[in-house]
Amino acid sequence: MCTSVVEIVEAEGAGKSSDGWFPLTHTVVTFDHPHYAHMEDAVLIDFMNRDRGPGARAAVELSLEAAKALHAALAHVIEEAEESGRHGVDSTGTTVTAFADTRQRIAAAE
Repeated sequence: MCTSVVEIVEAEGAGKSSDGWFPLTHTVVTFDHPHYAHMEDAVLIDFMNRDRGPGARAAVELSLEAAKALHAALAHVIEEAEESGRHGVDSTGTTVTAFADTRQRIAAAE
């Protein structure tokens, strides 16, 4: 049975697909039958760019428990970022302070 639980939110950032990095326009979050993961139901998250067609998509399928852990981790990171004042972009559109360091570490690991 399909759950019909769907949330769509605007997104600013970047996602990586088999074609490389692309800018995000929105994120679709659903609770439904996964396409790949071997479980009855999952939290499905699609990071997308509506202007670039279906190929501009980065998807994950998480168990409900994994989605809860991700939710808690996101809440913690967001709280820490807001408390530190180390977030945002400067006037040139460049990510500032702590997040620039994180982006560099991710790029170096690829």
